[in-house]
Amino acid sequence: MAKPLLQFNDRGIYCEAGGFYIDPWKPVDYAVITHAHSDHARWGHGQYLAHRLARGVLNYRLGPISLQTMDYGESVTRNGVRISFYPAGHIIGSAQVCVEYRGEVWVVSGDYKLEDDGVSAPFEPVHCHTFISECTFGMPVYKWKDPKEVHADINQWWKKNAEEGRASFIAGYSLGKAQRILQHLDPSIGKIFLHGVIANTNDALRGDGVVLAPAERITPATSREEMKKGIIICPPSAVGSPWMRKVQPFSFGYCSGWMALRGAKRRMAADRGFVLSDHADWPGLIRAIDATGCECVCLTHGYTASFARYLRDRGYNAHEAHTFYGEEEESVEIKETGISGSDLPAETAGTAEQGGEI
Repeated sequence: MAKPLLQFNDRGIYCEAGGFYIDPWKPVDYAVITHAHSDHARWGHGQYLAHRLARGVLNYRLGPISLQTMDYGESVTRNGVRISFYPAGHIIGSAQVCVEYRGEVWVVSGDYKLEDDGVSAPFEPVHCHTFISECTFGMPVYKWKDPKEVHADINQWWKKNAEEGRASFIAGYSLGKAQRILQHLDPSIGKIFLHGVIANTNDALRGDGVVLAPAERITPATSREEMKKGIIICPPSAVGSPWMRKVQPFSFGYCSGWMALRGAKRRMAADRGFVLSDHADWPGLIRAIDATGCECVCLTHGYTASFARYLRDRGYNAHEAHTFYGEEEESVEIKETGISGSDLPAETAGTAEQGGEI
């Protein structure tokens, strides 16, 4: 019996015929990277292949690496195996990896979503025989509402806070969610401020030609009074830190697909939870898989067991694979060069009041 074109081993998703791995979690000679989040793009590989818009953030996060990039629709061939990239819609520079060999086509989704977020190239289905898919939110409870409504809610929340003299902190991962939030904020409400990690990430993206809305990096010279009327985009790693507590009073909002679960907002100690995810919801996963026309589905992370059963009931040859994807992106943000508490304006004396948005 012939070996599968792609196999899972202790290092990652391996293509023996082409001599490469896709998103390996241990050091390998040749790594094809779907996107620059820390659970998919790790340090220590000999050679990297990624989308051209991932170049800056990969160099920023991993340091000097041997990196080749290409655009969507372009391809490289290794030992007769064709590798090409297609938009995943997850974050800027994210790609589905299409692997073709002797008439057989496999697609590795990486992380993806179907909604057009205004900053990433929208998801494109790729016809294949086997689709290796994430299913982070692979349960019927996860159904996203129109992102335009979520962004309108964020702006209304910010406006109310500004009118009442409270700063607005909104948390989202520094790569992906932060840029998505930024692009949809209403600058007529007030100034938009960035935590240093997010400002650094934006600089790396702009270096690759990405156009992002203007915002101000927080420094020791930043006016505390201006921040009270503004909104501060910060990574989850900053939540509850002395850095954040230096600006009082404030209201804290958290953007995540997990906010769809009752109790998630309370566990994050957030005043407002905004259901905004860079992953496909339940209907999106089903639409994406159906659009590939595939026969086989391999699920890498999320609700793999229950989603695989559902797909088998619909006629797919579906199974699970153990991987190291889905780890919290916060882990890399703590290590990144950001700003410390001393980079915020000094806190004045008096009792701190946290905003009361429910």
